[in-house]
Amino acid sequence: MARTAGARGIGAARQGSGVAPDTSLTREQRLQLYYFMRLTRSLEERLVNLYRQTKVVGGLFRSLGQEADAVGSAYALRQEDVLSPLIRNLGSMLVKGATPLEILKQYMAKGDSPTRGRELNIHFGDVGAPGVTRGFVGQISPLGDMVPVMAGVTLTFRMRGERRVGLVYVGDGATSTGAFHEGINFAAVQRCPLVVVIENNGYAYSTPTVKQSLVRQFADKAIGYGIPGETADGNDVIATYEATRRAVDRARRGEGASIVELMTFRRKGHAEHDNQSYVPAGELERWAAENDPIDRYVARLRGEGVRDAELSAIDARILAEIDAATDEAELSGIPEPLGALKGIYADPPAERPLWFREGKGAVVEQSERPSSWGTFDAPARGAD
Repeated sequence: MARTAGARGIGAARQGSGVAPDTSLTREQRLQLYYFMRLTRSLEERLVNLYRQTKVVGGLFRSLGQEADAVGSAYALRQEDVLSPLIRNLGSMLVKGATPLEILKQYMAKGDSPTRGRELNIHFGDVGAPGVTRGFVGQISPLGDMVPVMAGVTLTFRMRGERRVGLVYVGDGATSTGAFHEGINFAAVQRCPLVVVIENNGYAYSTPTVKQSLVRQFADKAIGYGIPGETADGNDVIATYEATRRAVDRARRGEGASIVELMTFRRKGHAEHDNQSYVPAGELERWAAENDPIDRYVARLRGEGVRDAELSAIDARILAEIDAATDEAELSGIPEPLGALKGIYADPPAERPLWFREGKGAVVEQSERPSSWGTFDAPARGAD
C-alpha cells in the first residue's frame, strides 16, 4: 500500500518554501484550495463569536487543524459526484457548493434555513439529479452509519452505468463500529465506486487512538476487505488531494472501493463546550506552531511564487462574504410552528394548532389528589 509521511511525524512531514509546484493543478486551482481552507476557518471563527452571543442554537463543531483534509479530499471530486460529510467536514461542503449563508442560518436555526430550523449545524443535504443539485448527503449522527448508506448510493451508480463516484468520511472511532465493517465489505464485494476517507485525528471524542485499536494505520484494514488502502498527510492539502484523486480515479474506472486514511489532529474539542482536558499539556500548542495546514500551504504557495498581496485579496474577499452572510442571517426570522409539518405529512401540509384538544375541557376533568395537599378541594374517589 502506498504511504506518505504521516502527520504524526510532523517534523518530517512539513513542506518548506522550496517545494516544487504541483503540476496537476493550475495556479488558479491552487489559489482556490487556499480560498476554501481560509473560508472554512474564518466561517467557523464567526460561528464561535455568534455562539458566545447565544445566537447559535445547540452545539458548535470546529474543524480547526483539519481544514486541509476536508478541502483537499472534496476537491478531487467532480460536480456529479456525491459527498457524505461529517460534522467536522464543513470545508468539503463549501467545495461542493454550500454557502456561508446556509451554514449560518442552519447553526442559528432560522426559519428560512435549509431545514427550516428543524435541524442544526451541517445536518442538511442537496441530492438529486447531477447538474441540478450539488451532491452532498445530509449526515446522520451515529458513527459509521453513512458508510452503508453511501455503499447503496454508489451501487446505483454502478448498476446504471454512471461514471459517478461517492465519498464518505468517517473518524478513527467509527472504524470500530459494525456499520463501518458491513458497509465497506458490501462496497468491496459489489465493486461500488466508493472512497472511504478515514480522518485519523488522534481522538474518538476523548479516547486516544492507541486505546481503541492496535492497528498501526487504519489504511491497513483495507487488506481485510481486498481493496486498496493509502495513508496520506491530512495536513498537507496537496498530498490529501493527490491521494484522494487516485482513489477517485480508480473508482471511476470501475475498479471498486478504496480507503484513504488522512493523518491529522483535532485542535478543538468534540464540540465548543469540550475543554480537551484529556489532551497532554503542550500538544495543542505544538500542532498549532509546527503543523497548521493553512500556514504550511501559505509557505508552499510563497515558494511557488504566489505574492502576499494575492493572498490578502482572498482574505479580504472572504471577510466581506462572511460579513454580508452574517448580516443577512441575523435578519431572518425564527421558524413558524406549523413549519414543522412541512415535508413530513404529504396531505395536509399543515394542521390547526392543538387540533387534538378541540371539544375538550380541562386536561383532567376530575382530580383525585387528596384534599390534605391543600391546593384545592378534591372529591373522594367515586363521589358524584
